[in-house]
Amino acid sequence: MPGKKQSISRWFAYLSAAVALLLTITILRYPEVAFTASLEGLKIWFDIVLPALLPFFVMSEILMGLGVVHFIGVLLEPFMRPLFRIPGVGAFAVAMGLASGYPIGAKITAQLRREDLCNGVEGERLVSFANTADPLFMVGAVAIGMFGIQEIGWTIAAAHYLSVVIVGFLMRFIPEKDTSTARPSLPPRRANIISRAFSALEEARIRDGRSFGQLFGDAIRETFSSMLFIGGCIMIFSVLGRILDVSGVTQAIQNCLGVFFRSIAINDAVIPPLVRGIIEITIGCEAISQVNAPLLLRTVLASFIIGWSGLSVHAQVATMLRGTDIRLGPYIVARALHGILAAVLTVILWRPIAAMAASGISIPFTVGLGEAPFFTRMGISLRTAAATTGCLIGLGTILNLVRNVRIIFIRVR
Repeated sequence: MPGKKQSISRWFAYLSAAVALLLTITILRYPEVAFTASLEGLKIWFDIVLPALLPFFVMSEILMGLGVVHFIGVLLEPFMRPLFRIPGVGAFAVAMGLASGYPIGAKITAQLRREDLCNGVEGERLVSFANTADPLFMVGAVAIGMFGIQEIGWTIAAAHYLSVVIVGFLMRFIPEKDTSTARPSLPPRRANIISRAFSALEEARIRDGRSFGQLFGDAIRETFSSMLFIGGCIMIFSVLGRILDVSGVTQAIQNCLGVFFRSIAINDAVIPPLVRGIIEITIGCEAISQVNAPLLLRTVLASFIIGWSGLSVHAQVATMLRGTDIRLGPYIVARALHGILAAVLTVILWRPIAAMAASGISIPFTVGLGEAPFFTRMGISLRTAAATTGCLIGLGTILNLVRNVRIIFIRVR
């Protein structure tokens, strides 16, 4: 058995080296294309990704160091544990992931695992549905900025979030394999849950021990290191997608899949942008918005790409999870399932949401947000991060007040 495993590892090493060499030669063969694609990826990172993620990355680091995440975890433990089989602190990762987008959910999950606030299997469940696209991207960038139709943002967002909740619930059935148990997020029971939440905050702050100035500096340093890596991933995978186009690989894939697509009456012209989307989410969505195909088909494929999230995001997640025992395999399966569910739900929700939009209900995002300048996006992201944290604290408090309500029946004889 060890010999077979060593043989597989050796062949994988040979194959990886051959693919890397081939890609390098191809880039040298088409230097202008590679340069243009890298600039395109850099523009996407600076205009869309950086202002959207920067405040969330900084705030998550600071809130973790200040113990606010531990406070939220105690409040939401009775809700998250029975429904998704993850600790209460997972609610912070889910909320930040839903509000901010890739890959903040994976980053926070890795932080929770390193602090032993969840075990490996709980981390796999959490990252599978906490790492999602954000509404600013789906509505502002895709629906308004790329498609030019703000109404389809409702459909894409609704299908995305419904499917991610379904995926999160299904991931609860991953069997427990860890014999070790994570440090409980709930401190010893005393008084009411609010007191225990404040106790958890105080203990976490003492355990961290850094001054606020040091905490802020570390948060900025870690954030920009992560943001530079994310920008590098977007640029590299942008180049990879364009190289596959000019080298004829995409055309070969289109020829292979064309027979199947035509057999189910789907225009095979969508194959090249779909391949681009499988590699990089933003470039794929933009390409699919420009293809000559029915609007419903383009929207369905955009929903699939957003749910799948692209190999570029998968590489970012793999790096964020490095150093933990959280496996990437369940995450990849969850992303494929998420993409399929989002595509199916887009078809189901297409008519009802179109009718609702036609009734005059305005979409809750500013028209033209797709072209919003850098600092406008940064301000929206900062306000969203603050509002998300406040909503989590408020929701946890309300849920626990409701749980402690006792209804007294008085029977009159």
